[in-house]
Amino acid sequence: MLLLILLALPLTAGLLLPAARGGRCPVVVGVLAAMGTLVVAVTVAVERPAGQAPLLAGVPAGFGVDGLSAVLVVLVAAVLPACLIVAAAEPELRTGRFSGLMLVFTGAMLATVTATTLAPLLMAWEVMGATSWALIGYRLDDRGATRAANVAFLTTRTADLGLYVAGGALLAGGAAAMALDDTATLDGGWLHLAVAGFVLAALGKSAQLPFSFWLSGAMRGPSPVSALLHSATMVAAGGYLLLRLAPALEAAGWAGPLVAWIGVVTALLMGLVAVVQDDLKQLLAASTCSQIGFIVLAAGTAGTQAGLLQMVAHAAAKSLLFLIAGLWLAALGTRSLSGGLRGAAHRHPAVGAAFTVAALALAGLPPLGLWVSKDAVLAAAAATSPALYAAGLAAALVAACYSGRALWWVWQPAPDTGPHRMRVPMTATAVTAVLAAAAAGAGLLVFGPLPLHPDPAPHPGELAVSAVLAAVGLLIARRWAARTPAARPPTPWLRLEPAARRGIARPVLRLAALLARADDQVLARVPERAAHAVLTLARHTDGHGERAVDGAVSGVADGARALGRAARRPQTGQLHQYYAQASTGFILLGALAVVVIVVR
Repeated sequence: MLLLILLALPLTAGLLLPAARGGRCPVVVGVLAAMGTLVVAVTVAVERPAGQAPLLAGVPAGFGVDGLSAVLVVLVAAVLPACLIVAAAEPELRTGRFSGLMLVFTGAMLATVTATTLAPLLMAWEVMGATSWALIGYRLDDRGATRAANVAFLTTRTADLGLYVAGGALLAGGAAAMALDDTATLDGGWLHLAVAGFVLAALGKSAQLPFSFWLSGAMRGPSPVSALLHSATMVAAGGYLLLRLAPALEAAGWAGPLVAWIGVVTALLMGLVAVVQDDLKQLLAASTCSQIGFIVLAAGTAGTQAGLLQMVAHAAAKSLLFLIAGLWLAALGTRSLSGGLRGAAHRHPAVGAAFTVAALALAGLPPLGLWVSKDAVLAAAAATSPALYAAGLAAALVAACYSGRALWWVWQPAPDTGPHRMRVPMTATAVTAVLAAAAAGAGLLVFGPLPLHPDPAPHPGELAVSAVLAAVGLLIARRWAARTPAARPPTPWLRLEPAARRGIARPVLRLAALLARADDQVLARVPERAAHAVLTLARHTDGHGERAVDGAVSGVADGARALGRAARRPQTGQLHQYYAQASTGFILLGALAVVVIVVR
């Protein structure tokens, strides 16, 4: 029952809210539904219920909460009310449509993390994709946003095909119930096929290389959407799926190292992309790819608890940074660090202080949350491969650089903004303070009752090395930011999107055009020619066959009439002619009898 309430509350409220009129009602109802969802989520995390219901013949819909999903349930439900409260600061987001979409998305995400079988996970995964498309393209008059929503949807949908491949492999491999835990028990090629499908879907949803580019365009959506989708939920769903399937990755053999290297390479390269971004949301988006890369690295090295800790710490810090970026955009009308955001922390000190805490946490500075979580992931990497550990340290140094660069710009002396400066609402400021406390203290979860005790735990020496690297990265960012030019034109991330367009989109479109031409000029003509042949045959039959049939019928009728006339001739009515005919008949019969006797 608790699981049903957890899923039904946000989904039902989200479906009903679009019918509400504007004003304060949608905001109030949305926040109340979100707070109710959080209360139920905490209860579910404590009680940890599980159950299943029949879905198809032999395929149940299973849901359950264990040590892994309990953390995600609370995390997702906790970020939602913060996003809705801050979204109320923007007039265009005070609508039932916006609050409803956010609630439906959250319901789908909760179904994703609690699903224990593939069928309900796949359905929730699809709802997540659809609602994320609607939220990214929320501003209907912004063509750039709608285009970005289409790119994000098509990219993730392409990767999502892996889930269907995995489902087919589970069925073919004998796991009729399609339980996620059964993946590791598959035999032979079905195991490898299922794992490959899951990995493909997870990497696409989490914006890991080579799929990272869709997250850049997704920043055209409202900032509260980015705070929910692109920090704690949608991009985390892929990492969560890989953590859930860590035993299957290990069983496949090749999957663990592949996933680990994709994660660490993404963490390093996308961190470098974040360093050169002047648009604050683009910097945060690239850093999201980078930080999620640490979660993927943990999944590839069997560091499940370390990856889960990293997911919580990153969500707390990144959701706060995205929300502050949205508040500053609404107040100052810009996202440019070297432009209108220069000195933004001086103009809004309380928000600036929260931004500072989150940015320092993102940099991995002790004793903040990501310092502990990042080192837990690196400890798992060190136990697997020294090369992975070294690459992870390099990515951690880069993280400190992009975090320090953002801090340097927002704390520069503020230029004179004139009389048009807007205030940040007190409710939004309070939310940023709460999230700042969460970002600072997330690392303390390793001492709490939740199952966030990484094994192997980082050694004191490893913690000291990462702390020094964080400090060095912040110093490098301070010196480098002062020497770099101001705003530079944005460039595609690693030119991944143009490469995808040239290497995938254009060939697919050309193949589609070729097939359409073949359909129009070849396949479509087959039924046309068949119809023409049938019509020709019909005309030939009508012109020649009908006359032959009519002639045959007429011949039979003429023959019958001739026989009738011949049969009537002996019928004269004269008795002596009948005697003569009978005598002739008897003579012929007698002759026939004589012939038969002679022949015998």
